[in-house]
Amino acid sequence: MWRRLIYHPEVNYALRQTLVLCLPVATGWLAGSLQYGLLFSLVPACCNIAGLDTPHKRFFKRLIIGGCLFAFSSFLIQYLGAQAVPLPAILLVMALLLGVTGEISPLHGRLLPGSLIAAIFTLSLSGRMPMWQPPLLYVLGTIWYGVFNWFWFWLWKEQPMRETLSLLYRELAGYCEAKYTLLTRLTDPDDALPPLLARQQKAVDLISICYQQMHMLAASRDNHHKRLTRAFQVAMDLQEHISVSLHQPEEVQKLVGQSHAEAVIRWNAQTIAARLRQLADDILYHRLPERFSMDKQLQALEKISRQHPDNPVSNFCVWHFSRIARVLRTQRPLYQRDLMADRQRRLPLLPAIKSYLSLKSAALRTAARFAVMLAFASSLALFFDLPKPYWILMTVMFVSQNGYSATRVRIQHRALGTLAGLVIAAITLRLHAPESLILLGMLTITLAGYLVIRKFYGVAMIGFTVTAVWSLQLLSLNGADFLLPRLLDTIMGCLIAFGGMIWLWPQWQSGLLRQNAHDALEAFQDALQMLLGNEEDATKLAWQRMRVNQAHNALFNSLNQSMQEPGFNTRYLSDMKLWVTHSQFIVEHINAMTILAREHTMLTASLAERYLQSCEIALQRCQQRLEYDGPSSASSILEAPEDFNRGPVTILERHVRRVLDHLSVMHTISSLAWSNRPHHGGWLSRRLRKGA
Repeated sequence: MWRRLIYHPEVNYALRQTLVLCLPVATGWLAGSLQYGLLFSLVPACCNIAGLDTPHKRFFKRLIIGGCLFAFSSFLIQYLGAQAVPLPAILLVMALLLGVTGEISPLHGRLLPGSLIAAIFTLSLSGRMPMWQPPLLYVLGTIWYGVFNWFWFWLWKEQPMRETLSLLYRELAGYCEAKYTLLTRLTDPDDALPPLLARQQKAVDLISICYQQMHMLAASRDNHHKRLTRAFQVAMDLQEHISVSLHQPEEVQKLVGQSHAEAVIRWNAQTIAARLRQLADDILYHRLPERFSMDKQLQALEKISRQHPDNPVSNFCVWHFSRIARVLRTQRPLYQRDLMADRQRRLPLLPAIKSYLSLKSAALRTAARFAVMLAFASSLALFFDLPKPYWILMTVMFVSQNGYSATRVRIQHRALGTLAGLVIAAITLRLHAPESLILLGMLTITLAGYLVIRKFYGVAMIGFTVTAVWSLQLLSLNGADFLLPRLLDTIMGCLIAFGGMIWLWPQWQSGLLRQNAHDALEAFQDALQMLLGNEEDATKLAWQRMRVNQAHNALFNSLNQSMQEPGFNTRYLSDMKLWVTHSQFIVEHINAMTILAREHTMLTASLAERYLQSCEIALQRCQQRLEYDGPSSASSILEAPEDFNRGPVTILERHVRRVLDHLSVMHTISSLAWSNRPHHGGWLSRRLRKGA
């Protein structure tokens, strides 16, 4: 019971965040300096946003850089303010100056909002203490935060990686169960495929996170993580075999009508899913797995296969389920992969500065968006004569996310959570509770808030707003005066962030659909060139298969987010949804072909070359259709080759031919969808201005 409690992801995270916040407060209270303890607890908020709690092989180096940036931001905003430099100009320059961190790497990019929040917190402290104290507070607070988190990760070894692997195994279990439960419904793709696509998307996202964690920890070269790297290799094998293509609805219906295959296939799938969920718990709670066997299930499936030797569905299930069972029984991968292939992009400082100065830089657009929003918010505060507008600026930073949809949801949750929290705080302030009881209540609320913050951000904001009011009450006895101004500040900050996300160089996902579609087609082309060419290295084939899955996943994610953006073209996105569905079919065929390339003899050289030529022509026609602005598909300068001679067709040929069929359909969809396509990323803004 205690093992399941202490290793539970939400409980472990909540305990870590609560202790790193509350231990300084408790120490200050016991030492008679409660105010310093409360101020010290502000630093972990900056460290969290900056990602300094991310396990990394350069953990302490990142802490040093983060602490120096926090102290520099704190000193700079005080010094320039003392020189009578306007606050909007300070924030504008600071955001643009620190934005170069986003060009170095995505993880370094998180230092920008963390440093800006450190500067904003300093606004609430300036005038109350000497100029050197806030920077020193950030340095000491970052040291405390780093030492505590290092000790925590040392105590609960590998826990972040275990949590991700556990989620991956659970997602694979749900994917396998859903795929074969919906086996007889695949005749209607509109109903059956969306849930499968969503599960496949989550599985590939988790695999990408695992790759990043392996790289950040250099886990493949660390014997300490050997068991987890093997579990990840096993998960990759499972994802390969679970996600292969079985789109033969006529053969499925025929087999189901002639036998009890549906019940047997579902029995096998549910057995696999149950085992995967058990392994997910074993990984998370540090347990050794029990012995596993599914011989009875496989024997029942093999019996059906012998009774219907001409039906490919039963043979398909026997072949893939037997390999899944082998992996689950031995807990060893079928072959070794290069887990360090997905290395994060990281630029040295000077090349990063050069790239940052380009108008095409995404990091520059992000920094400029923050700069303009903060400058506008501080100018608004000056106009309304607000002496320290730190709450408006802090709200802008906390609710601004990478995309429109995430920002909109965060704004809703923060505004409603703040409103409810202020109402509760107003009631509790009238109780005039003793200081010890208030601190105990703050501890309880903080723990409860971090328990639910990952899934219910709005609920957590209720508790955090209450603790903020009580903290001000303990610091300066003006918690009641905080209520109405902070509500207005929160609303103003949310509106500024929402407007900035729409009008300040927005990165609409609908505008990225075409580029993501191109990237997916290029990944398909590279994979087919390797599979139908002379590439025999299983490691390279496996990594290219993963690139195909990730490229399609980026396209699928951008489509889902596009459909939530304002003023989108419904007809165009519905056509793109069908295009992405056929793209998913190609991904599944490439998954199957990658397995065949390792375990079977490939095609003859001449036949493979002819198939490769056909695939390349079909891919180039799809790419041309995405670029060409004409009204019809007759403009293609490429013509498909003659039909192949009919004869015995191998399994691999069947997959290649289906890939060609899907590419043909995708070309047709692109032709039909062109008249509905938005041509530039600013089309949403124009439609909003027109009242769309």
